[in-house]
Amino acid sequence: MDRDPAVVEPDTTGGLLGLSGYQWLVVAAGWAGWGFDVFDALLFTFVAPNCVPVLLRLPLGSPEARQATLFWTGAITSILLIGWAAGGVLFGWVADRIGRKRALFVTIAIYAAGTALCAAATSIWQLVVFRAIASLGIGGEWGIGATLVAEAVPETRRVEAGVIVQTSSPLGIVLASTVNYEVAGVWLAGTPQTSWRYVFLAGLLPLVLAVAVRLFIRESERWVAGTQQQPSPTPRELFRPDMRAATLSGFVAAVTALLTWWGCNAFVPLLGVTLAGEHAAHLDLPPAAMRLLAEAWKSRASNAFNFGGFLGSLAAIPLARLLGRRPMFIVYFLYSSLVLFATFGLDLEPQTRLAMLFLVGAGVYGVFGSGASSRPPDPSSSGPSRPRPAAPPGSSTRCSGSA
Repeated sequence: MDRDPAVVEPDTTGGLLGLSGYQWLVVAAGWAGWGFDVFDALLFTFVAPNCVPVLLRLPLGSPEARQATLFWTGAITSILLIGWAAGGVLFGWVADRIGRKRALFVTIAIYAAGTALCAAATSIWQLVVFRAIASLGIGGEWGIGATLVAEAVPETRRVEAGVIVQTSSPLGIVLASTVNYEVAGVWLAGTPQTSWRYVFLAGLLPLVLAVAVRLFIRESERWVAGTQQQPSPTPRELFRPDMRAATLSGFVAAVTALLTWWGCNAFVPLLGVTLAGEHAAHLDLPPAAMRLLAEAWKSRASNAFNFGGFLGSLAAIPLARLLGRRPMFIVYFLYSSLVLFATFGLDLEPQTRLAMLFLVGAGVYGVFGSGASSRPPDPSSSGPSRPRPAAPPGSSTRCSGSA
């Protein structure tokens, strides 16, 4: 197909990294949207040790409370992942029909409202419902935001733009960790029965971003041109004969990366609490000091994991250019496997295991940074980006069916 004259790649040679001021604004919106996306998604894992026992009317710190927290953290995280996938498919379809800008606004508003509603939950099942609502917006935002960025920047700068957007993910969790520590560990340290509700209210912060998207972001020119020339893509196209093998192999790699990422992120705060308990028992600390140490180590564990992830994501840019995409994926997966074994398979002191989470984050997050190095959509197609056989695992610049 010839390049459509309706969509012209702007001249951005004079801007930073070859991007114009407006393109940087779109990247910033995608960066903030994904960061707040993960911020809202992971808030629950930080408040779970207080939230779950309260909603189940169990004594905080009791063996029953710890067991229930482990179970419901896994269950609610699983529900979140299902909703994430459903939201990606649903709002990918919506974005191909009403536009990226409006769909992005709706998804951010949904996940912010869903997270804030968790503050009002009076039973575990209400919490499950509110988390499910938030998960739909969380899943929808990522696919739409990534597509908006991919359609706004020049093809030659999509690797850099994608990696920059991905760096907001670990920083979003660092923000969640910091908010939880300041609220539950400092300001309301003496009232763990209610402090978690105020942490959930912080989930309203993304609404500021939603308003900014409505005010300052223009609709994707590719989407506007595409609605006039060709039908919107559908998930069925992923299973065309020329796409089926790439789709299935990419699906397996993406699922492996996602399960590893969520398996770490969902339980890193609980790991921090567990390691703090071991250390406190060794020092024979009183219960009050143990609770304060648990909040501090919960934050330290998450920050170590996510600061490592930040650097691991950035490393994808030089590694992609040095090794190529396929070898880079192999390196990240092998590195992650070795570091995970060393961190959790060896007999280590609590402080050492805590520090090792930095190395774990570098590998687990690096896989997603490497996903940003994916082959972009055909630039000759001016409409909604369509799938291509060479698309690598874990990424998509097409809205329909994205998750």
